[in-house]
Amino acid sequence: MNHSSILPSLDALQAVLAANRTGSFSSAAEELDITHGAISRRVASVEAWAGTPLFDRHGRGVRLTIEGQRLVRLFEQALDLLDSGAADWRENRQPETVRISVLPSFARLWLLPNLAALEQTDLRIEMELDRRFAQLNEVDIAVRYGRGEWSDGVVSPLFDEVFIPAAAPEIAERLGDNPSAAAILRYPLIHDAYPDSWRIWLGERGHRYRPRVQDRRFPDYDLCLHAAAAGGGIALLRMPYGEIFVREGRLIPLSNEPVSSLLRFYTITGRGPKRQAVQLFMERLTALSLKNAGGS
Repeated sequence: MNHSSILPSLDALQAVLAANRTGSFSSAAEELDITHGAISRRVASVEAWAGTPLFDRHGRGVRLTIEGQRLVRLFEQALDLLDSGAADWRENRQPETVRISVLPSFARLWLLPNLAALEQTDLRIEMELDRRFAQLNEVDIAVRYGRGEWSDGVVSPLFDEVFIPAAAPEIAERLGDNPSAAAILRYPLIHDAYPDSWRIWLGERGHRYRPRVQDRRFPDYDLCLHAAAAGGGIALLRMPYGEIFVREGRLIPLSNEPVSSLLRFYTITGRGPKRQAVQLFMERLTALSLKNAGGS
């Protein structure tokens, strides 16, 4: 019998093993859910590669030849080795890491609540918490807040923001539905590091904001929301960014007339090709951003 240099396929090897297990080509065909002719062709391709018959035909069944027995043992060992190697690879494969620079408040209010959806099983997010603008050679992605006027990378916007005054339930109950700007100004106003938010909201209501002794300022936005939830005054919800405080019932929106912010969050990535893990993270981040914006 002539020898073929063409390696048999995995399907062909499985046909040989099935014929050996079941003792007939018909039973092997039934086990593999293929035709009798397909089994015959696959066995013939392995015999052509081996250069020797693998089966003796007898009656309605088959049995291995001496050479067939030797080769089947080798096939079984090879397939077991492949299977165990693949299992080890699957077990030891680690999620790919994506390093992201974020403001502490963004990490606490938005990234951590969505971490499971962003990581799933194939990514691991490492956060650099920093108020400065991280260099893109230090991280894969930077999330920044502003007008998007950065030239050191590729800038992509996340969700739009709107301002809505909010207070703890006790204060909201005293103020009633959709209170006037004058009524809101009877309480301390709580500011974050961006001082124009209250000026913009009050300006839309015909009021000019002037700094007051009773007003409070905090370096991180989530601290503003915590202070308002504790009854320390009235904060501006930046929706959908501060939505978690509303969902948990800790803050009650005071107005049904939101005011658009001039600022928003952006992602900045390096120019040029991106790792697959970074692309995947950006796709998930964008999808969550659109979902949040749609629900705000």
